[in-house]
Amino acid sequence: TGFGEIPFAFSNAQRLWAIVCLYVSVVTWFYALGSIVRLFQNVLFKRAVDELRFALSVNRIVSPFYIICGFGDTGSVLVRGLNDAGLHAVVIDENAERIQALKLRNYKTSVPGLTADASVPKHLLEAGVTNQYCKAVVAITSNEDVNLKISAVARLLNPDIRILTMSKVDVFEETLAALGGEVHIVDAFKTFAKVLGGCINNPAFYALNNWLVGDKGATLESYVHPPVGDWIICGYGRMGMEANHVLSMNGVKTAVIDPHSRKKEEEIETYIEGGVNANTLTQAGIENAVGLLAAANDDGQNLSVLLNARSLNPNLFTIVRQNSHQNELAFEKANADMIMQPTLVTARKILLLLIAPLLKHFFRYLLAEEPGRNVLIKHVISTLQKKIGNKKPLLVTIEFTRERSSAVIQCLDDGHDVLLGDVISSPRNRDEDLDLMPFVIRSAGKEIVLPPNEYKIKAGDQLLFCGTANAKQALKATINNEYTLHYLRTGKYLQSSYFAQWFTRRLNNV
Repeated sequence: TGFGEIPFAFSNAQRLWAIVCLYVSVVTWFYALGSIVRLFQNVLFKRAVDELRFALSVNRIVSPFYIICGFGDTGSVLVRGLNDAGLHAVVIDENAERIQALKLRNYKTSVPGLTADASVPKHLLEAGVTNQYCKAVVAITSNEDVNLKISAVARLLNPDIRILTMSKVDVFEETLAALGGEVHIVDAFKTFAKVLGGCINNPAFYALNNWLVGDKGATLESYVHPPVGDWIICGYGRMGMEANHVLSMNGVKTAVIDPHSRKKEEEIETYIEGGVNANTLTQAGIENAVGLLAAANDDGQNLSVLLNARSLNPNLFTIVRQNSHQNELAFEKANADMIMQPTLVTARKILLLLIAPLLKHFFRYLLAEEPGRNVLIKHVISTLQKKIGNKKPLLVTIEFTRERSSAVIQCLDDGHDVLLGDVISSPRNRDEDLDLMPFVIRSAGKEIVLPPNEYKIKAGDQLLFCGTANAKQALKATINNEYTLHYLRTGKYLQSSYFAQWFTRRLNNV
């Protein structure tokens, strides 16, 4: 307390006063400590601290990153894919448990996460929507209205930002398309319908697509080919409608079983109102059907439909919808020919748009209705099998800029040509190529699909290729190392030491 009896002893009154001061100070300290503890336990204070830490973590990112709004099944797969590709992600989700789960994941790079409403402008600013390194905002919450608001707010805060959003409602899609700028709207059911149509018309392309997106069990050696005949669609929601449209376009006769009444505008020859059971399946013609689609929004119902249908016709080609990632083991045991998981379809589509935006031009070229395209697809598959084999394929986009390929740009500045064949050659043996296949080059706003090795690289070009992890590292090393690039271009080693350079100049002058 600061009171002492040195050098003179206190009187009784003075001792009483010292005791009173002592107790008052102790009570005061306890009150102060309690207030501090209560402050640290205050929800608003903890939220403010979390927001500050989150904003500081985002500001420390000095490379391209993406804001992911929503960390459900779709967001989880997307963040993992971005992280595996060496890209940074920032996550906002209202569910505190999901953010806690995010912090426990073993990502290669740190992924900042914030428990907040992503549609609030303040939180998007904290996530770095106006940051120079922020490349896109991805709105994939489970609420369509929230996704729309996030997209609109992000566009207002940063007119140049890319926006990718998940939407299954046509009205929202029209509104999103009117935001201006670069907006990508991903509808899992429309995406699946396109894949189903491609699978029917071109099973080789379907196999290539599944292999590139990393579908479990996908291989280039065998193709899935849905049969053409009578099909039964169980569940006529968005997925059922989109699938029915594609099947009908390909000359497939369909019968629909759905508990809801039939709408007048739906032109379906066989529409059975009611639940899916042996009776309704028989009415739909299960005995003569070649395929069945279980498209309800309930996993238990879809698995039940699958078992009932197989008991009546074990030779059916089956497609089943999986709504929750937690039921993955059950669906694997079901042994369906195709499993459609909306969250996974959405995540993969968005991931490809982010890491390989040129891939759509490659797919569009392969699917063009021109002579020889089927042969070309088989040639692409054969080349990928030879180059990559059973290894995991990586889609990589290379930008020929001074920051990302300094050796190439320096060589171009010196007046030398750099061919595509030069940069994809193996540094160990320049007569052999790396284990990769160039898909697309974008130059001056134009796309060149399957470019030849003789193509002359220009500053600002973008290259999309598919290859192995080792090939990716070797190519990135080549385009940033003047000595390796010189050897691959000329077959001669560039002298690196000052003495060797002086001796070479003297030798050339003799």
